[in-house]
Amino acid sequence: MSKKRVLSCIQPTGEIHLGNYFGAIRNWVNIQDQYDCIYGVVDLHAMTMPYKADELEENTLQMVVDLLVCGIDPDKTILFIQSLVPQHTELTWIFNCITSYGELTRMTQFKDKTEQSESNIKGKFISAGLFTYPILQAADILIYRANYVPVGIDQVQHLELSRNIAVRFNKNYGNYFPEPEPLLTDIPKLVSLADPTKKMSKSLDEKHYIGLFEEESSIRKKVKSAVTDTGDQQGNKMSPGVENLFNLIKACNKEKEHNELLKQHKAGTLKYKDLKEVTADALVELTTGFITRRNEITGDEKNIKNLAKTLSEKAGDIAAKTIRDVRSLVGLPV
Repeated sequence: MSKKRVLSCIQPTGEIHLGNYFGAIRNWVNIQDQYDCIYGVVDLHAMTMPYKADELEENTLQMVVDLLVCGIDPDKTILFIQSLVPQHTELTWIFNCITSYGELTRMTQFKDKTEQSESNIKGKFISAGLFTYPILQAADILIYRANYVPVGIDQVQHLELSRNIAVRFNKNYGNYFPEPEPLLTDIPKLVSLADPTKKMSKSLDEKHYIGLFEEESSIRKKVKSAVTDTGDQQGNKMSPGVENLFNLIKACNKEKEHNELLKQHKAGTLKYKDLKEVTADALVELTTGFITRRNEITGDEKNIKNLAKTLSEKAGDIAAKTIRDVRSLVGLPV
């Protein structure tokens, strides 16, 4: 490969919100010329938590559309749907057999989601898939022999498992898989507008996040009611809520407005009404562009399905070669 390969994936859990976009997708778009990029919509991962079958395909195809809207270029990048590349699950089984039970019990996300499920509903069903999905995640990465994986700090542990699996496989069966390295980028720390102590997430409710295609009136209402703080704001110290609004303005590339408001904050003259108005204007400008683009390509469902299938076949060609090599190395018929 003339370029280093990057692999990253997203679950089709509904509408993209600002945390998804600024935390990952914008970076995906920005690095398309620099790396050989492969991005996936991982619908199999979405099955590890309770879901409605009739919504899964719809959400998966909509995520493909939304990624194209955000700027993923199918002429530069492979964008696949995970379930259309069955080699992922075959490699997962092979990796299951070289991954220890102890490694999986130490995965923090399984612990967090299990505790959350148990606290919400006593006796709630917890699938084995939720326990083993880090191995599928490793297969997602290693099947394309990726060199880098863009990750946030909270995902580094799962990448470490992928590296451990690659090392163990190479030791047992021959040097084949590269050890994927994290591609850390400057990610704005965005939190809930309603509760700045919590991460912006759809797992709470609508007031805690802003969708990338949300209506202007809804955005302005959420920003207007955003939690800031009370009392004396003199000095350089910011409350989490105020810092979040500044981060949103900066993330929207409104450097001039950001710097001017920051001067006011340091001088103790900042009015939160002004801060919220600038934040809302910046977000509405951003989302309006995405909504316009989405309207242009939505409605052509047949072409979207065909594009998703074609791109997934390109991913499948790479994955099929890996599986042929792996089967030979581990002693399975080819």
